[in-house]
This record gives sequence, structure tokens and C-alpha cells, in this order.
Amino acid sequence: MKRSPTWQYDEMKHVGKDYNNISEVEAYDVRHSKFRDVKKENELILNTLSVQKHDVIIEFGAETGSFAIQAARSCSKIYAVDVSQAMLDYAKNKAISNETTNIVFCHGGFLTYSHDEGPVDIIVTSTALHHLPDIWKAVALRRMNCMLKKGGKLFLSDVVFSYDNYEENITRWLARLEDIAGREIARDVEMHIKKEYSTFTWIMEGLLDKAGFEIDNVTYHEGVLAKYVCTKITDFA
Repeated sequence: MKRSPTWQYDEMKHVGKDYNNISEVEAYDVRHSKFRDVKKENELILNTLSVQKHDVIIEFGAETGSFAIQAARSCSKIYAVDVSQAMLDYAKNKAISNETTNIVFCHGGFLTYSHDEGPVDIIVTSTALHHLPDIWKAVALRRMNCMLKKGGKLFLSDVVFSYDNYEENITRWLARLEDIAGREIARDVEMHIKKEYSTFTWIMEGLLDKAGFEIDNVTYHEGVLAKYVCTKITDFA
């Protein structure tokens, strides 16, 4: 991890679930399987980005390693970055069990990870950037730009709210989650909305533009989720 100035936002602190707690890490996959098809989501990302065997990928927010392990079958190397050492240790064990050897596990985050190798082809981040306030999202996106080759791809998926009818959209989302996955999951998302830093679509899209990315495609879901496929068009020193 890079040495940070004293005034920099502390991305290592936990808001919401404490994923330095091994019991929370061990429950993560089971909890999310109640309302997500993670394997299908990962397959869609890989197909959308047309990942090739020679590609090098960085994933920010590697969590329990599900995407990294699945992507490793299709690319040359993937750097799996996460602020939780417990998550990384768990992901490493999963990779060993799957006999996957082309993943580099890195303790760090958007603001602290230093990529000392050459520029990469693809960066992927799913449901992680919302941990940063908007000013630090801007810094994170610019840092990711510097890690990508010119013309490289960024896939960004997160909780991003549409401005119109956001109250109704959030209320509907919480009710649907409770129906599908139970009250505990809905309560976790309530805490996310209350204490974390998800932003509006017009802000996220402005941040991507200012960071030197062109949005190739965006998919919105129920006014609360967004997926962006972007191309790096501008270099930053």
C-alpha cells in the first residue's frame, strides 16, 4: 500500500458490516446467494468486456474472491484488491481449493493500492466504490485511470440512485429484498443507505467524465443500481 497523507480519507475503516470479522466473511457468500446469482453476474461481466487470455485485470473490492477466481480462467493475471485482510485470506483459500494460481492478492483499496507493474487492460469494481465519499470517488477514478492502458476498459457496478423518485425507488427496493432474502438483508441495505456513500447517477457520470472515461454503455435497475462500461480516453500524469 502507498503511504498516505494525514488528511487522506481512511478507506481502511469499516462502515456497516465489519469484514475484518471472520464470522462475517464466512457468512458473506451464503448471505448474498439469497438475492444474487453471483456466478451469472460474473459471467455477464466477462462476456461484456470480451475478456481475452492475454488480458491483465485489477479488481477493486475482491471480497471472497468469486469474481477473481472465475475471471482467472479467462485472463492472464488478475490482481484482487481488498481493504479486508480477512476477506483476502478467505479468497486465497478458495483459490487454492480451485487450483487457481494466476491471482495476486493485494491488501489495499482505491486510495492506497499501488500498482507497480505496467498498465492493465481492464479494471472491475462491483459494489465497492460507495464506501468512499464523492470527493474521494473522484480521486479513486483518476487513480484507476492511471493504472489502465489507453483504451482500457473500466467496469463499474454499484448502488447509484436515480434522482427522480428516489424515495419511492428505495422503499420499493427494500421491500423486494425483504420478500426475497429476509429482514436481515433488508436491514443491512437500510444501514448502507443511512451510513455509506452511494451517490446519484448524474454525479457518478460526471465523475467518470472528469476522470477521463467515456461511458460506452450504462444499465440502470429500478432507480437504485447502475452498471457502467467505460473506456479510458484521456491520460493523467
